[in-house]
Amino acid sequence: MPLIKVQTSVSNGDKAEVEAMLKNLSAKLAKHTGKPESYVMTAFEAGVPMTFGGSTDPVCYLEIKSIGTMKPDQTQAMSQDFCQEINQALGVPQNRIYIEFADSKGAMWGWNGTTFG
Repeated sequence: MPLIKVQTSVSNGDKAEVEAMLKNLSAKLAKHTGKPESYVMTAFEAGVPMTFGGSTDPVCYLEIKSIGTMKPDQTQAMSQDFCQEINQALGVPQNRIYIEFADSKGAMWGWNGTTFG
């Protein structure tokens, strides 16, 4: 049920490096949300035409969605952790990363032919 989607203007890097980053993000998202990693999904899109502050320098946008309520202390910790991970893995400066946190209702999240609500 937790999802982290990464969109970046950075070109697709080495497949093994991208997979390692996604595995790190998956484990971290499970830890931060307290949800089993077996339900965590990650997605990655590289080479997306993007700007930030009118510049085409490397930039990244993350979407983090989960069923339930994410509290401000959780989102603050996730922002710090995920910005650091993206900076290290992709070289995107932390001040060029936006993160959208979204709580979802169980009935609005489908899986395996049913929903979580």
